[in-house]
Amino acid sequence: MDTHYDDPRITGQHLRSIDTPTGTVTLVGVVHDHPASAYRVRSVVSDCDPEILALELPPLSLPIFERYAEDTRTPPVFGGEASAAIQAATTDRVVGIDGPTLPFVRRLAATLYREGGSLETVRGVLDRFTSVTKNALRCRLAGSIAAVTSIRMEVDSPVTYATDRTDGPDRQAENERRQIERARAVMDAFEPSRAVAFGDDVREAHMADQLAGFRNDGDVVAVVGRHHLDPVTEQLDARLDGTDS
Repeated sequence: MDTHYDDPRITGQHLRSIDTPTGTVTLVGVVHDHPASAYRVRSVVSDCDPEILALELPPLSLPIFERYAEDTRTPPVFGGEASAAIQAATTDRVVGIDGPTLPFVRRLAATLYREGGSLETVRGVLDRFTSVTKNALRCRLAGSIAAVTSIRMEVDSPVTYATDRTDGPDRQAENERRQIERARAVMDAFEPSRAVAFGDDVREAHMADQLAGFRNDGDVVAVVGRHHLDPVTEQLDARLDGTDS
């Protein structure tokens, strides 16, 4: 990957890379729907030109984001960093690495059984899983409708910030930095519920598994939420080193 970046939206704090037998996995941390993140993924995907583009999306959701990426505007108006990444990619191999999928469900069930969570934790995990599954199915339906009609459905209301794509790089980068710091401060002040922490643990392990499966397939760019960046990187590194499974 080209490392001459001098744009404040593209710095090492948002990027990680791990070598594989056939290439490099470049992980890009993003703040959902933030213009700085959309710019970052477009730039990294264009520079890396990966064989595989992996997104923190359920596979069921991919079609609607691929549809958004067909926008003639750059970046696309809808779909945030995911559609921006797809639009910038030249590869046809775009994959969703988040749940729900059958392997994800198996991991979720096995982990719940192994850790023996309380009834409250189990209920919270299942409620979150149900909500995510419903949203993925809505995305799938919207993608199916968009594929055969001119109707475009917005299934996820965009997050707005005190900056937009028309602002300069410094303003965008500073606002994104504040968003990350604010989120971190909230997490430090209010410990997430066991259900939330449990769900994140399972998702991160699942995404690391999916990325490890591409170890022999060439270069990969993976776009993940900023707070997942280091946990997924660490788990993927362990899997590629053979110290985890």
